[in-house]
Amino acid sequence: MKHRGSLRVLHALKAAGPQTAEALGRRLGMTAVGARQHLARLQEEKLVEAAERSEGVGRPKRTWSLTDAGHARFPDNHAGLTLELITAIRKTGGEAMLDTVIGAREHASLQTYRRALAGARSLKEQVKRLAKIRSEEGYMATSAAGPDGGLLLIENHCPICVAAKSCQGFCRSELALFQAALGSDVTVERAEHILSGARRCVYRIRPR
Repeated sequence: MKHRGSLRVLHALKAAGPQTAEALGRRLGMTAVGARQHLARLQEEKLVEAAERSEGVGRPKRTWSLTDAGHARFPDNHAGLTLELITAIRKTGGEAMLDTVIGAREHASLQTYRRALAGARSLKEQVKRLAKIRSEEGYMATSAAGPDGGLLLIENHCPICVAAKSCQGFCRSELALFQAALGSDVTVERAEHILSGARRCVYRIRPR
């Protein structure tokens, strides 16, 4: 895939989920016809697929989403090496040693996150900074207002997904990491989870 516009469409579908050509056009500042042309190219490469969705009265709308091959264009960082290391650690020291390694990773990340969040004047600013850090780490993260007055940390990609599938401790560690970084005066709950079949991971963050 060499066309820059098609790459933008691919990223938009990854970041915002299934959309119509019209919605993609508005998001990317192009016409619906232009978006359809890019979608046709991506469909030829088996990176996107279309489905008809009914939304009340009227004709069903054609909605586009990424295929497994499309999701694979957003790489899992060093997946093969990571799995080999997890297997080696398990064989050498069992689950206890693996938990120790994950704990060390969590501790190092916590120091980085706390430095980045220091001086933030509100929980909203903290979550915004946290989303920036996670995006830099490859999670395509954003922050948003939650439906209950809280905040959301939304991660549209998981660069360690293969490792997390092999060891659920990574997911538990990340939830604990966010809680520790934001402090005991807030609650952090996972509302959506890629490994549970969701298209993204979403964390609900609220003051206690």
